[in-house]
Amino acid sequence: MTQYAIVTDLNKCVGCLACSVACKAMNGVPIGNFWNKTLRIGPNPKYEGAQFPDVEMYFLTVQCQHCEDPECVKVCPTQASHKLDDGTVQIDKSKCIGCQFCVMSCPYGVRYLNEDERVVEKCTLCEQRVAQDELPACVAQCGGFARWFGDLDEGIETFRGPYGKQLGELVGDGCDYPVKPFSDSDVHTLPNVGNNPSFRYILRDRTWQGEE
Repeated sequence: MTQYAIVTDLNKCVGCLACSVACKAMNGVPIGNFWNKTLRIGPNPKYEGAQFPDVEMYFLTVQCQHCEDPECVKVCPTQASHKLDDGTVQIDKSKCIGCQFCVMSCPYGVRYLNEDERVVEKCTLCEQRVAQDELPACVAQCGGFARWFGDLDEGIETFRGPYGKQLGELVGDGCDYPVKPFSDSDVHTLPNVGNNPSFRYILRDRTWQGEE
């Protein structure tokens, strides 16, 4: 089995929006729409009653989570939305009738109707690049080494970032662009409503707000 996904180290993300810009440029995403959004979470008090400077904040990138059991595929009446053997969820535009059932069923609000083409669009995980053994544009252009791409079934330590570096290779202080160690409790997903989102988010020493 294969389940392609992206892991984002939220402690390294600085909210520069390079991933969003790269995505729009690579995929020709229409003005006003996004396949990849960067949200600011916080500032929130570190403890009840806390005031500045005792606050914490992080940036959260949200896009199609290429779920293991996607609701959007279940509700599509024409099978335009479908799941590939590599685990990604794709849209066959030749079959899409623009009914937007998938848009309404997505728990993350990451699909939209292309008004000009009258078909639904979303993140494809840059399938055209991945097919050539390249990284998705949002990963390749992440200057902070916060985003990593790989097969979830092989473990997130094997995920690759810019210049071919693996996440597991950069954990520790004795390397370029070091990644701070993390435990299983530091790895999160967006809310799971039975769809089993594939993307993972690493967040250390801060309160995960992704379930809200």
